[in-house]
Amino acid sequence: MPVTVVIGSQWGDEGKGKIVDLIAKDIDIVARYQGGANAGHTICWEDKEFVLHLVPSGIFHEGVQCVIGNGVVIDPVAVMKEIDMIRNLGYEVEGRLHISHNAHLIMPYHKKVEEARERWRDAGAIGTTGRGIGPSYVDKFARTGIRVVDLLDRDVLRKKLITSMEEKNAILQNVYGADELDVDAIIDEYVEFDKIIDPFVTDTTELLGQALADGKRVLAEGAQGSLLDVDFGTYPFVTSSHPTVGGCCTGLGVPPTAVERVIGIVKAYCTRVGNGPFPTELLDETGEELRRTGAEFGATTGRPRRCGWLDLVALRYTTMINGFTDLAITKLDVLSGLEEIKVCTGYRINGKSSRRFPNDIRTLEGIEPEYETLPGWKQDITGATSMEQLPTEARDYLAFISDYLKVPASIVSSGPKREQTIVC
Repeated sequence: MPVTVVIGSQWGDEGKGKIVDLIAKDIDIVARYQGGANAGHTICWEDKEFVLHLVPSGIFHEGVQCVIGNGVVIDPVAVMKEIDMIRNLGYEVEGRLHISHNAHLIMPYHKKVEEARERWRDAGAIGTTGRGIGPSYVDKFARTGIRVVDLLDRDVLRKKLITSMEEKNAILQNVYGADELDVDAIIDEYVEFDKIIDPFVTDTTELLGQALADGKRVLAEGAQGSLLDVDFGTYPFVTSSHPTVGGCCTGLGVPPTAVERVIGIVKAYCTRVGNGPFPTELLDETGEELRRTGAEFGATTGRPRRCGWLDLVALRYTTMINGFTDLAITKLDVLSGLEEIKVCTGYRINGKSSRRFPNDIRTLEGIEPEYETLPGWKQDITGATSMEQLPTEARDYLAFISDYLKVPASIVSSGPKREQTIVC
């Protein structure tokens, strides 16, 4: 029962979309297991670039089935926009895209509540994308959420919406001073959405279970990164779900015994979007150069990403909690031209050296990174397709990462396009 899981090992934006797209040609089903439309997976080939937010990155490979699992929260506008884009590009969607009937929906009041809450927090804002994802997960676990299956019955939908919106309107008006929302208008909008989405709605747990029983190959795709996991990340500056390996099982309904490969996607340096601790952040010209050379701006929001040196202490932690079997190291080409490259190999905490990653922000904000300096390389490695095409310094850098983590690198990305890849 072969399941491969692709997981971001840092704070997201590691290049998961490219790696999933690369692997998907040899896969039967690509399944997204958590998150919402705030996660933009960028895919490039030839002179084309596409950003997917909800539809799995395998959709551009003919014959590959794609699943949006129950662990995902779905924005109807976002998913239909993606479906239309894929159709317009000439790819078949019907019969290939399957949306879990148990997936929760993002409602208009979720976005309003999130926006109002971020304004209210002011300096203490989390730095969310304002897409209503967190509030949708809150309702899911408060057992007041609206699921795809609820769209099938207008009366059930109306009853649930009235109950939920009475509370949300009270909060919007009395706590945040925002305008209330119209229940009937939302019902009409989502009933129309049901007519469009109905052909894609599936019992995806049954579909995946049967696929595994038949020996089909499944690739599970996470969103964001491990350091944004709501339990294991830098709380409270985290996402609202589980990008880590456990999220695959709960977000799709596949058993842990089916998982045989866990690929950690590692950017060759570190980036972070939004607020929260970032031990190796560079607030100097080198940080600006990484941002500029690496085009480090959010695929969904366009926000500039904070940039810093590679943090192997944090990577050791995410390797431990996910059990990475191998690594895919991305954006190695961005480091070309640097005289030297620093790598964080330890933290100084309260005057003592440590290799432990403390995911509580009070400790993280007070640590001093301990760096090892490696020689850089001048050669432009963009488009390299074999290790032999890399300069010795680049190969040494990759070996240093693998040796520290004790995990081999099976894929190295030398550029954004499909063909700009080294498969080891």
